[in-house]
Amino acid sequence: MCSHSPACPSFEDTDREAARVVSSHPEQGWSLLCNGVVLFDDTGELLPDGAVVAPHRPRAAA
Repeated sequence: MCSHSPACPSFEDTDREAARVVSSHPEQGWSLLCNGVVLFDDTGELLPDGAVVAPHRPRAAA
């Protein structure tokens, strides 16, 4: 699937967000990575298998 060298991480890897962007839509708030992950600006993700990863923004200190 990925033709980059070195190959981008699989969507199953913990570092999946390190894959290269192949299509960016900042006006809509999302990007498609070469491993098939749709990465949203709020840090949420939609994986190629249909799984959803909730946003994981750091919380502000109280």
